[in-house]
Amino acid sequence: MSGLIDVAIVGAGPVGLAAAIACKRAGLSYVVLEKGCVVNAIFEYPTYMTFFTTAPELEIGNHPMVTGHDKPDRRDALMYYRLVTQREELNVEQYTTVTEIHAAPAGFTLEIEARDGTPGVVEARRVIVATGYYDNPLHLGIPGEDGDNVSHYYTEAHPFMGLNVTVIGAGNSAADAALDLWRGGAKVTMVVRAPELKSTIKYWVRPDLENRIKEGSIAAHFNSRVVEILPDMARIERADGSTFELPTHFTFALTGYRPDLSFLDGLNLAQHPDACLVMSDAYESSTPGLFVVGSAGFAGKTNQVFIENGRHHAVAAVAEIGRQLENSALVTR
Repeated sequence: MSGLIDVAIVGAGPVGLAAAIACKRAGLSYVVLEKGCVVNAIFEYPTYMTFFTTAPELEIGNHPMVTGHDKPDRRDALMYYRLVTQREELNVEQYTTVTEIHAAPAGFTLEIEARDGTPGVVEARRVIVATGYYDNPLHLGIPGEDGDNVSHYYTEAHPFMGLNVTVIGAGNSAADAALDLWRGGAKVTMVVRAPELKSTIKYWVRPDLENRIKEGSIAAHFNSRVVEILPDMARIERADGSTFELPTHFTFALTGYRPDLSFLDGLNLAQHPDACLVMSDAYESSTPGLFVVGSAGFAGKTNQVFIENGRHHAVAAVAEIGRQLENSALVTR
């Protein structure tokens, strides 16, 4: 890519696409750089996942999302965001990784790497980071975690019928996976560090899971943690320090995700105590001209930032960028 553009957007999730639409309508030159496919995080969601919210709360650019049911599912969302990208003719470079961002006299220099490893550079007056957090799971740091029989992402139950499956975690991802696996014929055991399930589990899912645990359909070990994963079992440690072996064919470590913003390390961004990088109402960081929107800017509060509110971050950031660039142009006239 050559030439200085107004805005480089890192991430082609719903929030990044909302930023791109706002840039296009404001007459700003832009490019969206995405290391995976468009809305890659949604692509990685469980195959049959249904969103918490209704379709209007997921819409961007005033494009209506039409579904045949009350709440959209993964397939609905993939189709919707794909069609919006196509109809808006958004300038999205898929499978392009941003490896570093540096401050430059005109704004920022972004070092990028194409899918085939070819390096490149993008120069932009402003940068919007909209990378989300789902592609960076929180690792347990235990032996065997990198084995073929372990995953930090859940897809569907079908391959696990009749198998012993361990689910690590107590949040929404773990709850949904445990119930889906059980209904798919797997023998499910949950391992939870806390004394109970998280209070943030969806209100219609929590009683279902609690009842399955109560009746013994799904086994659960609370106040416990997995300390090692082997090909045919997981070693569990109780609160008193004693351990036992749990027969396990496959383990889903669904212990949460955090934004990976290592490509910003060279900017030495300031952050709040909760790891929030947002320093203004327009979602600008401590580095002038660099904006962090959606859950990427709220590492300590990812459970409070979703597509529903993150899409508005993008619009606010682009509006501020437009004001900044217009003022700069006035000064230089």
